[in-house]
Order: sequence, then structure tokens, then C-alpha cells
Amino acid sequence: MKKIIYILLGLVFGVIMYKSEAASWFRIYEMFRFESFHMYGIIGTALAFGILFVQIIKKFKIKDIDGQPIVIEDKEKSVPRYLIGGIIFGLGWALAGACPGPIFVLVGAGFVPILILLLSAVLGTFVYGLLKDKLPH
Repeated sequence: MKKIIYILLGLVFGVIMYKSEAASWFRIYEMFRFESFHMYGIIGTALAFGILFVQIIKKFKIKDIDGQPIVIEDKEKSVPRYLIGGIIFGLGWALAGACPGPIFVLVGAGFVPILILLLSAVLGTFVYGLLKDKLPH
């Protein structure tokens, strides 16, 4: 029963992403050209909620679906790590027209070419998993 709730929440999130045009290539294009505040407002709202929910999880020791406490550890702070990762992420986002979240929304909306992007994202994640121990920290 709990898993059904999470599936329904994911579906609601997908509908919100689609209806808010957060998965729209045109909106993403506008954002990168600094022509509209629309996407910055969505990203800013997501950031604010993310900070709030992480603090709630830490303070109230929220448990995951299996009843295990969620542990959110502080990450190692490293300028090159975040700078290089951010540049790669931003270039991929600009070239593909979608960041990871909207990829699934676009597949669900029936945009078949996005399946190539989804497979590429999965492959890139797999390759990163193979190489992450060899990369500088």
C-alpha cells in the first residue's frame, strides 16, 4: 500500500511538471537566453522546498519506505568538483533541452525521441559509477 502512495505522488509530480511547462524545451530555451523568469521561479521554489524538507528530515529523523532512518550526510566541499560537475550538467541540459527530472515527464507525455536521451543519461550514470573512484575528489 505504501508503494502505491509513492507511485501516485510521482504521477502527481509528473503532471505538475508537465502542466507548469517545466519540461518544455521552449521554456528551457527561454531560461538559458534570460528571456523569462518562469523557469528560475520553478527552480527557486524547488530549491527552497528542498532545503526545507532536508532540514525536516534531519530534525525529525524521518524514516524511508522500509522503516530505516534517512541519513543525510554533509558533502565534501570542493570548488573544482562542483564547478566541473555543474558545467557538464549545464551543457548537457542546454544541449538536450531537459534535465533528469523532466526526461521521465517527456517520455510519459509521449515524446519518443526523448528515449534516446533517457538511455544516454542511464549510460552516463553507469559510466560515472565505474569511474567515480578514479576521479579526483
